[in-house]
Amino acid sequence: MLKRTFGLGIIVLLVLAMLSGCGQKEAKEIRIGVFEPMTGASAAGGQMTWEGIQLANELYPEVLGKKVVLYLEDNKTDKNEAANAVTRLIEQKKVVAIIGSYGSGLSMAAGPIVMKNKIPTVGCSPTNPLVTKDNPYYFRVCFIDPFQGKVMAKYAYNDLKARTAVIIRDVQDPYAVGLAEYFKKAFVELTGNPDSILAELEYNTGDQDFTAQLNTAAAKKPDVIFAPGAYGDAAIMIRQARQMKITCPFLGGDTWEAPEFIQIGGEAVEGAAFSTHYSAQAPGTEAAKQFVEAYRKKYNKEPNAFAALGFDAYCLILDAIKRAGKAEPEAIREALAATKNFKGVTGTITLDENGDANKSAVILQVKNGKFVYLTTVEPD
Repeated sequence: MLKRTFGLGIIVLLVLAMLSGCGQKEAKEIRIGVFEPMTGASAAGGQMTWEGIQLANELYPEVLGKKVVLYLEDNKTDKNEAANAVTRLIEQKKVVAIIGSYGSGLSMAAGPIVMKNKIPTVGCSPTNPLVTKDNPYYFRVCFIDPFQGKVMAKYAYNDLKARTAVIIRDVQDPYAVGLAEYFKKAFVELTGNPDSILAELEYNTGDQDFTAQLNTAAAKKPDVIFAPGAYGDAAIMIRQARQMKITCPFLGGDTWEAPEFIQIGGEAVEGAAFSTHYSAQAPGTEAAKQFVEAYRKKYNKEPNAFAALGFDAYCLILDAIKRAGKAEPEAIREALAATKNFKGVTGTITLDENGDANKSAVILQVKNGKFVYLTTVEPD
């Protein structure tokens, strides 16, 4: 009987030791979740963002003496999957903060869940103002569409001397709808002509035939066509436009910055210009220079805006944890909300009362099959 009791005591002690060991392991680990479109229509954007996040984690693997562990969930470019992804990160992985997502619609789908669970989340490139509106737990390191729309309207008006435009937008994409509206407002103000937008045309995500929209646009004879939307849809549209002998410039937003835009569009997208968040050809901070060197070394290619934004989102969360002095969700949220003059790869970031970054934009153009830096535009 004594031996049996002694044996049970040993087992209990071993179990307690194992549990104690697990607790110590968890205490040394800070969990950050990532939900990005690794598959689906926006896979290229998600994969580029993930590259930047991974690089940041390799360069800065610890904070407050604890290892930072990333947990990635594929939101599959689907709003329902985006909601499911953040739910898994919160409930199963027990993350203290989240990064994501490429795509405003995907971020907006996750918004109510992160707010309900009070988990601070930092978007890398979702530019629609609704992503952070009335959500104290959502922040972002990118500029927002009202600024981006104004940037492209100014470029069209001042640099291209455009006085008329046609808009062709993806009616299913909140990003495209919002950006088109802000471009329209800014362009009308610049021209002083309420009729300067000759037509507003629509298509659905994944459409392959833009003949009807392009015929209408051609009949209007605009100086420029503004076509915000996914890189694949836009590239197909421009290719068809050139086949139809439509020669006016095409302008877009930051979603065009993907190698697939040039691969799909080929020579047809030569001259296409768009606003984005960063260019390796014009690194504006010391952090940017270090990022370019590290990215080239790791991936053997030039860095893009989405990788840079992913890098910044990760580093901003770590900076907030340092300032908070602890890795607890509410403390991280409060520190994020107080962010001022954070020196990131994509510029100096100060978050306003909505959690939005006040920062500059750059304009890139496709030249000789590459994205080439044109200029930097500062906020007003």
